[in-house]
Amino acid sequence: MDYPLEHHDVLTNGLRLHVVQCGPAAGPLVVLLHGFPEYWYSWRAQLPALVAAGYRVWVPDQRGYNLSDKPLGVESYGLPTLAADIIGLIDAAGRAQAAVVGHDWGAIVAWYLAAHHPSRVARTTIINVPHPRAVLPNLWQAPDQLLRSWYIAFFQLPGLPERLISRRNWQLGAQMLVRSSRPGTFSAAEVARYKTAWNRPGAITTMLNWYRALTRPPVGDWPRIRGPVQVLWGERDAFLNKKFAQLSLAECAQATLHYFPQATHWVHLEEAAAVNELLLQFLQSEGTDSSI
Repeated sequence: MDYPLEHHDVLTNGLRLHVVQCGPAAGPLVVLLHGFPEYWYSWRAQLPALVAAGYRVWVPDQRGYNLSDKPLGVESYGLPTLAADIIGLIDAAGRAQAAVVGHDWGAIVAWYLAAHHPSRVARTTIINVPHPRAVLPNLWQAPDQLLRSWYIAFFQLPGLPERLISRRNWQLGAQMLVRSSRPGTFSAAEVARYKTAWNRPGAITTMLNWYRALTRPPVGDWPRIRGPVQVLWGERDAFLNKKFAQLSLAECAQATLHYFPQATHWVHLEEAAAVNELLLQFLQSEGTDSSI
């Protein structure tokens, strides 16, 4: 890349997030939000393409992950709080708005931002996570989802998930990545980098606290999303039924959906060139697209 990766500590919402920044300082701001069990490195395939297109890209380790602060207590990981972290980053960048791209848990935060902070989000790209309101009322359309979501119940147990995921040099953690992706998606060297992030003091508990916060009181009403939304979805996702991608569009006034038939949950890594092309087309498009 013509621009170096800049590693910064940014104060936001009462804590410090490690944020990788790259690209021209005056370029339009794009914020990339990773999911579980990743960190900023999740976006290694998207950073070069976005920077080459002239965007200023901020990629945080979200709270509880890698080099960012890890507040104690499940109550620190509620969705409004997670979203407030990102609003603080946009403020710290000196911008009124940013385009937001989210995968996995990062996509849930992106859904929330688009619905509850529409004036701060120019465009939203969602990767392999449904709108939260699309799941429970529609489980009858995808009865296999309860089996796919077994790990969420497992993660609620105190202490045991941490011990099992980390034992034998993070064997289970590595398997979560490798076995749910296409062969070769995560190299041994890349898995080693993830293990380093997981091994930060306290990290595995605070990462799991994102799931444990799901049992807390619900967020409440979700306003219909008025801004442009793009949903990208790998059909071979082991964790989520693809039907929820289509059902999520009903929560948006203007949205598009693109399926990747051969991709898994990790479509942004497995189909990086195609994902990047769609992402740039969406970011650079003018006006709105009302196709659903």
